[in-house]
Amino acid sequence: MIRVLAAAFALLAATAGVCARQTPAPVRAAPTRPGAVLGTIEWPSARLYGDEYLDLAVIAKKLGLKFTLAGKKATLADAGGPRCVFEDVERDFHLDGIRIHMGKPVVGSAGSLWITKLDAEKTLLPLLRPADLAGQLPVGPPRLIVLDPGHGGTDPGTDNRRVGITEKAAALDVALRVKKLLEARGYRVKMTREGDTRFSSNPRVDLPLRADFANKALADLFVSIHFNNAPESIQGVETYTLTPQHMLSTAATEPDDDTPRALPGNRYDHANLLLGFALHRAMVRGVETPDRGYKRARWAVLRTLRSPGVLVECAYLSSDEEARRVARPEFRQRIAESIVAGIDAYSDQLEKLRPAPKN
Repeated sequence: MIRVLAAAFALLAATAGVCARQTPAPVRAAPTRPGAVLGTIEWPSARLYGDEYLDLAVIAKKLGLKFTLAGKKATLADAGGPRCVFEDVERDFHLDGIRIHMGKPVVGSAGSLWITKLDAEKTLLPLLRPADLAGQLPVGPPRLIVLDPGHGGTDPGTDNRRVGITEKAAALDVALRVKKLLEARGYRVKMTREGDTRFSSNPRVDLPLRADFANKALADLFVSIHFNNAPESIQGVETYTLTPQHMLSTAATEPDDDTPRALPGNRYDHANLLLGFALHRAMVRGVETPDRGYKRARWAVLRTLRSPGVLVECAYLSSDEEARRVARPEFRQRIAESIVAGIDAYSDQLEKLRPAPKN
């Protein structure tokens, strides 16, 4: 069971008052050329609390969005209405109604709200202008997808004995349903397990071997399926991709030894972002569950991937209400359909952003 509870970023909080579905091919799509996420726009910044910050009002103006500040809340809107909502001191924001966690909190200063340049570069700007990073994305939609049902064998993951359900059984059932749906759409699918097994009884060995399985298969995409555990009152879905280099993971309040490191999976930071957001949005809308947010973590199953990867916590088995829903086959089918909808949305976006062929 992968447990994450968002921690308050106390120091800043105290001081910051002011799918193309085509015939599959066994070729992995990988980034082909570097590209500047911030494009050619110059972004004036300021040093606040030891970090480089960008003014949300300036970001909005340069992107052609309307910036509105009302009290401690800022809104970025286009002709269709509000797109982003930020709040002073908060470490998350909402894009098109979907909750997204950042590395550090919003800061109020000089009559505006500010976010770190790293959060702008690795989260906000790529989501608002994905075409600017087309050169850093896979060259086309995924063909081969590896599904990773969490836990298995001697590791049941979390469980709910009152309802009579284990994470390992629910994750496998959902993964098999996802596999069937994906194959019907023309994707090739492999699974890290198709029964009650695991690679090793030692999690330090087992988890990296799941990523290694995907790498050896030349996967275009990796999806790890889990169910969550927390105090009983908590419900909902949360979705993770690998934390970018230098960024704090969602649960962290201070850097650690891994923060400055570039992990192999960080080569796919921008694809991970688009994948994570697309899958999380599809889950929130399809399963009709509380939005716990799109988050980042340096999970072992994501660190060494040589493809974009995502880990989704589909529901909280620690909640009797949610566990009873998960125990119903029709609800597990809805989860599977939502995961596939997210993969389809990501695939379609990659197809639209595919560079035009050279004459």
